[in-house]
Amino acid sequence: MSGAAYRSGPLVWCAILLVTGLLLFLFQKILWLVVPFLFGLIGYYLLVPLQRRLVLGGMSRDATAALLSAGTAALAVGLAVLALPWAGAHLGSWQELASQYIEGGLRFVADTLGWMETNHSFFARVHLSGQWTKYLGEMGGLSGLGDKLAGTYLADVALTVAAWLPSMLLAPFLTFFFLRDGWRFKKFLSDAVPNAFFERTLYLLDQVDHTAQLYFRGLIKLTLLDTVCLAAGLWLIGVSAPLALGLTTATLAWVPYVGSILGCLLVVLVAATDFPGDPAVAYAAIGLFVVVRLLDDFLFMPLTVGKSLKLHPLLTVLMIFVGGAVAGVAGLMLALPLLGVVMVLGETAGQIVTDPRLRARHDFARSLRDRQVRRDLRL
Repeated sequence: MSGAAYRSGPLVWCAILLVTGLLLFLFQKILWLVVPFLFGLIGYYLLVPLQRRLVLGGMSRDATAALLSAGTAALAVGLAVLALPWAGAHLGSWQELASQYIEGGLRFVADTLGWMETNHSFFARVHLSGQWTKYLGEMGGLSGLGDKLAGTYLADVALTVAAWLPSMLLAPFLTFFFLRDGWRFKKFLSDAVPNAFFERTLYLLDQVDHTAQLYFRGLIKLTLLDTVCLAAGLWLIGVSAPLALGLTTATLAWVPYVGSILGCLLVVLVAATDFPGDPAVAYAAIGLFVVVRLLDDFLFMPLTVGKSLKLHPLLTVLMIFVGGAVAGVAGLMLALPLLGVVMVLGETAGQIVTDPRLRARHDFARSLRDRQVRRDLRL
């Protein structure tokens, strides 16, 4: 059976899905290493085209890795130096701004409850708006509750950033070593396999690298599509800063479903604050976000990320749910790239196992080595 005619059977795909699920479960336990590793890969695939140009221009791989890593680090440090004074000067205003948006969201909840009680007898009997008003009074009104929530969540965000900062510092170091020693690692792996499987090993390494590149390329396409759709819709509705909101929510969507919920909440808070007396704008923003999320999960993602990985749209959607069930938020984000890599490994292993010519070559090479070793031992 030739490699070109090979098609993965049910046993191979069962093994691929099982291994993917086990890896997702294990990666959840070492998330502190997986996340910087993922960002290191993103940096590697962003810089490797430039490295290839420099290598073709006559520079060594070690020199290009050092130059690109140093340049990227210098750019990051420069941006941080410029941003820190501005961030420190606006820290107080950020808390005030967050409190303002949360207050607008709470007002939107109160207006929604009032509308529901006015138009539906069931909610009128429950008296949710009265309970909500009583709760707000106990918390010091809209402004008091907004200030409390803003202070609490901003502190939680700051603590989360501080906890993740040490591990995230691994990302630039990983990028540097990927650029410098990636080819050495591939050579190390290829040298460890028997000669009969050498061609398949080279193909495997190339396909794994190609699959990762396609995934990140598809992720960028997905982000651009989401940004354009959300920004255009928010601009038509009249919400402020539509492009910034669209880009932020599209980036949050890198974590399927959970990121979408956070992005929708952000859009609703901004819409409710911009139009405090017109809750219809916030409803329109919710409708827009639901439409874009449906397009994202069932059309854009299968056609960009799923198509880049050559996965069936149904399998793409199902694996996102499986990843979330097995490994939570980390599984949502890692399910598709991990499935793509395991798929390449499994299909290549299936080709090797089911190819009688490759196995015959390996057996013949091993018999030749045995003859050579035993030749001087014969009496």
